[in-house]
Amino acid sequence: MQSAMFLAFQHSQMERSASNCQSHEEKKGKMKKTLIKDWKSRLSYFLQNSSGSPKAKDYNKGQQKACFRPSPEEAQLWSDAFDELLANKYGLAAFRAFLKSEFCEENIDFWLACEDFKKTKCPQKLTSKAKKIYSDFIEKEAPKEINIDFQTKNSIAQNLQEATHTCFSAAQKRVYSLMENNAYPRFLESEFYQELCKKPQISREPQGT
Repeated sequence: MQSAMFLAFQHSQMERSASNCQSHEEKKGKMKKTLIKDWKSRLSYFLQNSSGSPKAKDYNKGQQKACFRPSPEEAQLWSDAFDELLANKYGLAAFRAFLKSEFCEENIDFWLACEDFKKTKCPQKLTSKAKKIYSDFIEKEAPKEINIDFQTKNSIAQNLQEATHTCFSAAQKRVYSLMENNAYPRFLESEFYQELCKKPQISREPQGT
């Protein structure tokens, strides 16, 4: 009698465990779909609002690559080099969305602001832009304060009155390295990037006899 009760109890526990496992997988699947949906929503926002923001420099072709969903092969090229990702408008927007999800989008925003700053030709605009970048990203308790050392901050502050195209170079290099070595590898492992790299499955029609 006790043996039968034990077997019944054990069977019940196994069914409950299987049910919990299935429930966990269903929740995991739903969370993944929600995450991908959230990514697409963020990405759509960044793409729609990118027309008024500084563009990443295309180091090879001298112009920004087209903004459209890349093919899996194109997306896979982003893993070859960080510059490949930044040079693609869709890739840049995706990376910004990723950084926003990690609460560190100030890094890419600063890098983009520096890229725009270096293209400025008018001396008056150069000075005003330099002060704007300083107030937004450099000074203590700035709204988008980046993580750079005091010496670099102090050097930038001293050069603000006679701003040159190189006054943010050290800080930009530091932020670029930080993104390349930390955020970039995590982006490549993200669910969203993995989805972009997936090749669509081709369903084969059964051949008739």
